[in-house]
Amino acid sequence: MSSKNLKRKTSDKSNDQDTDVDASDSESKKTIKGKAKPLKRAKSTKNELESSASFSNPPQPTNKTLPDIINFPPKESGTLRVACWNVSGLAATAKKGYGKHVLYNSHFTCDWTIFQAGTSIFSKLPPISIEETIPNFPDADDVKGRIITLEFEKYYIVGAYVVNAGQNLKTLDARKVWDAHFIPYIRSLDKKKPVILGGDLNVAPTAMDLAHPQRNWNKSAGYTEVETTAFKNLLEPPEGVDSGKFVDIWRNLHAEARQFTYFSYRFSCREKSLGWRVDMFVVSERIAGKVKQCEIRDDIYGASDHLPVVLDIDV
Repeated sequence: MSSKNLKRKTSDKSNDQDTDVDASDSESKKTIKGKAKPLKRAKSTKNELESSASFSNPPQPTNKTLPDIINFPPKESGTLRVACWNVSGLAATAKKGYGKHVLYNSHFTCDWTIFQAGTSIFSKLPPISIEETIPNFPDADDVKGRIITLEFEKYYIVGAYVVNAGQNLKTLDARKVWDAHFIPYIRSLDKKKPVILGGDLNVAPTAMDLAHPQRNWNKSAGYTEVETTAFKNLLEPPEGVDSGKFVDIWRNLHAEARQFTYFSYRFSCREKSLGWRVDMFVVSERIAGKVKQCEIRDDIYGASDHLPVVLDIDV
């Protein structure tokens, strides 16, 4: 595969000019060059992060529709470009400019029963196989619309919209069930081929990944001990678990940056830079060094309360 270009999309919570895979997530109701290198994380305390929140992330644009022109940085020959984006409602975002930037053949899965979640992958490259489930999940209906796995010759691309723990953590138990089956599934894929996982993973992995960590800890969906520990165990398998390691690649390349992908429409959060980094790429450790860049596209705004994340990788 010499020239590689794909694109993925999801629907539940919540353009491609030279983009290879675009992961787009939504809820119906609702370039740094160089290879990835492990870097030390910032050691700021939670209090320090709280006080500096409004200054760490620059003010965000507040347009209500996508810009007519979207520019993409040059892509190196022989690399794969993948984008993930929670579009926060396909029908709504289509009216805000999404449709004119996203084309290509698509692989789409949706929970048509209640239309709570939908995930699709737009790809320029035909996959070897497509899977829309998680094997042995207790209730298959709970997986509908939340995951698509595309198998290619040298890798898997997984687009996911992970279960949200809900207001007042009312669905945290459902999140536990999801993690208990989703994480082993990703590990099982990794034993066959390297994995590129992208989407709204509904977790802020560390205090660096949300504007107000202290006030949200163990109180808000996406930043509880249950969720952050599960994510950590995906990256670094606990002792006794036979699995390869994974890398949160944006954080790996931006060790001390505070940049967010989700800004609630409530309370003017975007204008105040009060956000969360919950949309991300996680890759098998053995291919992390092949990542050329992974960036949060602050400039692609107007269609969703989430921002897209774009990854270039030498495959």
